[in-house]
Amino acid sequence: MRFSPAFLDELKSRLRVSDIVGRRVKLQKRGREYVGLSPFKSEKTPSFTVNDDKGFYHCFSSGEHGDVISFLMEVEGLSFNEAIEKLAGEAGMELPKPDRFDQAKEEKRKSLYDVVQAAADWFAAQLRSSPAAENARDYLLRRGLDAAAVEAFHLGFAPGERAALKTALIKLGFEEKMLVDAGLVIRPDDGRPSYDRFRNRIIFPITDARGRFIAFGGRALDADAPAKYLNSPETPLFHKGSVLFNYPRARDAARNFAPVIVVEGYMDVIALHQAGFEGAVAALGTAMTEAQLGLLWRVTAEPVLAFDGDEAGSRAAMRVVDRALPILKPGKSVRFSFLPNGLDPDDFIRERGAAAFRDLLNRSQGLADLLWQKEIIGRRLSTPEQKAALAQQFETAIAQIEDKVVRDYYRFDFKVRLSEFFWRTARRKENAAQPVTAAAGTDELDDLNYERMVLGLLVEYPDLGN
Repeated sequence: MRFSPAFLDELKSRLRVSDIVGRRVKLQKRGREYVGLSPFKSEKTPSFTVNDDKGFYHCFSSGEHGDVISFLMEVEGLSFNEAIEKLAGEAGMELPKPDRFDQAKEEKRKSLYDVVQAAADWFAAQLRSSPAAENARDYLLRRGLDAAAVEAFHLGFAPGERAALKTALIKLGFEEKMLVDAGLVIRPDDGRPSYDRFRNRIIFPITDARGRFIAFGGRALDADAPAKYLNSPETPLFHKGSVLFNYPRARDAARNFAPVIVVEGYMDVIALHQAGFEGAVAALGTAMTEAQLGLLWRVTAEPVLAFDGDEAGSRAAMRVVDRALPILKPGKSVRFSFLPNGLDPDDFIRERGAAAFRDLLNRSQGLADLLWQKEIIGRRLSTPEQKAALAQQFETAIAQIEDKVVRDYYRFDFKVRLSEFFWRTARRKENAAQPVTAAAGTDELDDLNYERMVLGLLVEYPDLGN
């Protein structure tokens, strides 16, 4: 839905920024402004200001700046349209009427929400009480899930019958076409009767940013099932690359400055939740997308992505680096944590405990560190040409960063790293070739060479002197 500038101006004029922000931040009046602790970054001294006269907030610690609409988008993870809808209700304004096409599309979406909600409730009821779900309940117990976690995540069970869900939902009054459109039922092209997409699987409901059920993931209980995990297809409600499993709960945890952790699977998220890491999310089996990174950056400056410590995990991490580099912004990046080989987060928590996992997170690597290691390990750097090739490789990567400020800082950071690395490499070669005469004067020589390196960088980048 499109909103005219006049509608948006009227909406913002009816709402005081301090009223909206004050529900999340304890504000104190200071002159013509309000101040409080940043909702975007942990701090002890207030650096967050709100100005009702000018209609904006500004956070000096994180650089976040905006109005009532952007505040709801940032702290609650709402889309632009969702934020407008919520604020219009508070301001007592009616939303502009959509055109016929938009209205029909919205009515269809609303009916699909209803059918997916009904399916989620039916799956959950099967897991609770159906005799056919005994194996599913046993599996969850073996994996260490308690009743509270099963209830919190609204886990369910899909029976093995060909059309059990379809029959149940049609009895509730839903049309078969709606079940197909919601991705719950598959209709064969050859005219045979439609059938349930999920059969004999543990069901993990997937929600949007507002907590509404929009899709499902299913874990097979049959050892010979073609796919161990199966997700809903793309639907009018569900676009896999724009959703994170457990995002609403993680967003709420991030408001209390809990770490936001990206893991691979549903069970990993739930295991971390039970261990006290309520900021865990999963990317639904896809490589991290720009849209998912955007969701993460709405709620935290530096989410931590946890990967297996094997070669496949390293490749997956570098794919995230390639995806994130172009869209880095001041204060927004990602960190990486690598688990020991053969352990996923669920296994790690059960074997080593929550304290060990927290220590692993505390030792996570920044994006720049990971990029440096990727390019430096295993390279031969004995000739000027080899060194030039390494410098060019970094320059090619850095050139992808669209934000000029971030790009310049990356360029400077890697110039320093390269200069120091080449200098230390040369020193090691000198020390290996010459006998050690005396330790005296070594520190002074190190300081002198380091000063020369810094001066050289200042000659190349004179603005850094400011």
